[in-house]
Amino acid sequence: MATPLNPTSNFFFFIFTVTLLYVAYTIPRHQPRETNLVFYVHGYLTGHDASAVAVAGRAGPESSILHFGTVLVVDDPVTEGPTIESREIGRAQGMYVNSQLDGKGLHLVFSVIFTDGEHEGSTLEIQGADLFSMAEREFGVVSGTGKFRFVKGYGVMVTEFMDIANLRAVLKLNVTVKHY
Repeated sequence: MATPLNPTSNFFFFIFTVTLLYVAYTIPRHQPRETNLVFYVHGYLTGHDASAVAVAGRAGPESSILHFGTVLVVDDPVTEGPTIESREIGRAQGMYVNSQLDGKGLHLVFSVIFTDGEHEGSTLEIQGADLFSMAEREFGVVSGTGKFRFVKGYGVMVTEFMDIANLRAVLKLNVTVKHY
């Protein structure tokens, strides 16, 4: 048969529990910082400065990104401003997959690798739908490295410039992230 605890041990257990709860709820917690970034991604499928290439699709590597099933691999310049002459602050490396049967929607997965500026050495991992017929498209920021460890966030993409005939575009990305 078990023996009941004496009042002294119950009192010390109560004091210990109250102290532990007090400490747990009064220690300041590390709050995440919110950072807003605006940058431009230059996607060029043609010309001497092409930064993207179709690697698979219905017609093989000759497939157009405007057709369902085409996979495009990119290493696009990322700049501070909308012109290619603007300061390059990184690269957008990854891929686009045309995943909409009518060919009007892409799934994008890429890393923004910051090579210059305030966030040099850091990356953001971006994923989401790019329904390029829409004026604004939202995407998720799902991970990051460097200054963006434990990041979570979202972004809004706007087509700043598009030349469908030559498959050249400039995208403005407005990204909001929370990180530690």
